[in-house]
Amino acid sequence: MKHTLRNILNALLLSLALPMMAQAQVQTGWPDPENMFPTHRSQQLQPILDFPTEGQAPQLATVAYQSPLERPMAMSDELSLIDANGDAAWIEPQYSHRVFPGRANDLPIADPLDTTPYEWTLLPAGPVYKSYMAGVKESRLSAHLMKITDDNWMLDGTLGGRFGVMRWGRESATGFLAEGVQWDIEGSAQVRLDIPEEVDVRCVDFRAGTQLTWSYADNPAHRSRFGYYHLSSHLGDEFLLKNPTYPRLNYAHDLLIFGHSYYFTPKLRVYGEVGWAFYHLESDPWEFQFGVEWSPTRKTSFWGEPFLAVGCHLREEVNFGGSFVVQTGWAWVGEIPGRTFRMGMHYHNGDSTQNSFFDNFEQQIGFGIWYDF
Repeated sequence: MKHTLRNILNALLLSLALPMMAQAQVQTGWPDPENMFPTHRSQQLQPILDFPTEGQAPQLATVAYQSPLERPMAMSDELSLIDANGDAAWIEPQYSHRVFPGRANDLPIADPLDTTPYEWTLLPAGPVYKSYMAGVKESRLSAHLMKITDDNWMLDGTLGGRFGVMRWGRESATGFLAEGVQWDIEGSAQVRLDIPEEVDVRCVDFRAGTQLTWSYADNPAHRSRFGYYHLSSHLGDEFLLKNPTYPRLNYAHDLLIFGHSYYFTPKLRVYGEVGWAFYHLESDPWEFQFGVEWSPTRKTSFWGEPFLAVGCHLREEVNFGGSFVVQTGWAWVGEIPGRTFRMGMHYHNGDSTQNSFFDNFEQQIGFGIWYDF
């Protein structure tokens, strides 16, 4: 009798305690044993890739996890990851062959996914065709402090630039040079100061012109320019006062130019250009330029990047001799692709870069600062 009463009391206590324990578990955050693995559904599941593709549509539309004890279900209109035997099937991803490896500065010149339409832009900021870094007669901002063999220390300065007027095109999605067709104007004064001679103006060349530059839609690594420029050269007043018997040359020419460049990578460019003067004094009609550059074109960090430029400028009036130039140092590119500030060593060997002395040999070694357009 005692055992029977005790069993009845134990049963009553358990019937009261179990619901209270279950309620306490739920209130304290314990998993609900009757709803431990609720069904979770995502409205859309797209493959997450760590590199770009050409925008393929996602294969998987929805995924439902019924419980961890059951197999995951992945469905689309014609696809299930669960085969007829109840086993999970592997679906081989289909990716484009155009994969973009490496760092940002090593990305392709053009983004194959860029479908931004061309549009008219007044006074565009960046260039389509960069000036030649080793082109000694390009319009830019620059200063060279140099020693000329068998002559004095000189300061050669260029005050000017090249600026876009109008563009039919677009900015590059990869941060490279702009694409399309652009009309530019240019102008500069290229002066030489004789430092030991009280920093007298020895001579100055003036250049002014205009050019049409363009990229090629099917391959923006190719770039071209066609244009005109006038150049005239003048001796300085102080130089003529100190050298009254020096022969003054009325050097001038008006040229049509065509240049083409190719970028093997966004940093490595080769170029060539031909010029023909339809009007010329003291000079002859033909000139040629060619060279190679390795330099950043996209935005750099605060610390910048190295650059190297090698160029030749050949002129008919000196029997197709001319200038051989090497420049190397450090370069920075800001928010506008292509506009480059650089500083470093400058070396020139050949005929004078000042056309009032065009048939004089000069070897220049020094330090330069440049801002290129």
